[in-house]
Amino acid sequence: MITKITDFSGDNGLAAPARLASEGSRTLRAGFIPLVDASVLIAASEFGFAQKEGIVLDLVKDVSWANVRDRLAFRQFDIAHMLSPMPVASMLGLGSNPSPANTAFSLGRGGNAITLSIQLYARMGQEASLNETASALEHAHALAKVIRAMKARSEPLPTLGVTYPFSSHNYEFRYWLAAGGIDPDHDVKLVVVPPPMTSDALAAGAIDGFCVGAPWNMVASERGVGRIVAAKHDIWPSAPEKVIGMRPEWVESNPETVSRLIVALDAAAHWCDQPDNHAALSEALGNSRYIAAPVDTIRRVLAGEFNLDDQGNRRIIDGYFQFHANFANYPRPSQALWIYTQMIRWGQAGLSSKGLTAAATAYRPDLYRLALGANAAPLLDDDLRVEGASDGDRFVDGHVFDPTRIADYLAKFPVKSSAIGNSSGEDI
Repeated sequence: MITKITDFSGDNGLAAPARLASEGSRTLRAGFIPLVDASVLIAASEFGFAQKEGIVLDLVKDVSWANVRDRLAFRQFDIAHMLSPMPVASMLGLGSNPSPANTAFSLGRGGNAITLSIQLYARMGQEASLNETASALEHAHALAKVIRAMKARSEPLPTLGVTYPFSSHNYEFRYWLAAGGIDPDHDVKLVVVPPPMTSDALAAGAIDGFCVGAPWNMVASERGVGRIVAAKHDIWPSAPEKVIGMRPEWVESNPETVSRLIVALDAAAHWCDQPDNHAALSEALGNSRYIAAPVDTIRRVLAGEFNLDDQGNRRIIDGYFQFHANFANYPRPSQALWIYTQMIRWGQAGLSSKGLTAAATAYRPDLYRLALGANAAPLLDDDLRVEGASDGDRFVDGHVFDPTRIADYLAKFPVKSSAIGNSSGEDI
């Protein structure tokens, strides 16, 4: 097995460029953040799936999504573990360094959760009748009551952490808050906190809650500093979580390598989905080279077994992580367009035909199909499928997203940014 791991989490210097190994294998430098949703990338390296396709993955552990974005843009990385909205934002020219990026492979679904401080959760119990089986939406309405009480008493409003402005965490947190009648831009304060720091920030009182990927929600709950109140599965079950990001010119210059990489990742994703492999996967992920978290905690989150707090309250979510099943790796353009609607909804972007094209082209199902064949992908008609229409795909507020009627979809939301609008003046 060929595995090379580099930890640059404390290094601000330039990393060496990728190179061809002496045996003819292609070395790809890949950045990642220490999260369970990097499992497919890590497993591809650790368990020989990349080697089988003639690829050596040089895995570089980083500390923030901004670092990952910049190192990909500046060619320190060939590929990167990225938040699903990051390629969309990059193609729209958003952010401080909007260098274009595509994805041809999603690393799976699930993994996020929303955790609130024990103190804030206790106030929610005082303001509303919550029981241990309260739904995500009921928790959001309870938090809205607390915030109204805080405003009436002129108390400081809650500070809530997300991992990056253009992140699934930001949009899922905002979506959940708004579903409960909370305005994310006026009723709370949203701040950026790197994933491994969220539990410590909650314990220190620097934040009152956060939305982040596994295992950091469970780390907080098991420490007794937080209570898990909602999971990604509650907000939008089939949402893509992380993806493999690549620069478009690198994709065009390395078509064979891209195809071999997708084949390797597909095999690794299938392996990660098998419960019989979770013990070995947890051991690998728990290593300090990767996530550096308790192996038992990682095994529980892989199984969807949550300790909601340190009082013995538990919840089991079947399919909390989907690494491969149900086309979890397929980069569906309708999902990229839903992400675009949230950028519009919260004033990060305007609605335009140019924006629609840019957002949709961030996700490259053509490369996925080329590498794996038509039988490994959904029907082409499914690329622009209606999201949230089936029982297993429901949004927390019951809305359905039709990617051909984006303006109508945005008009349905009572809570949205005052800056929302059609930036181009076009009739969309």
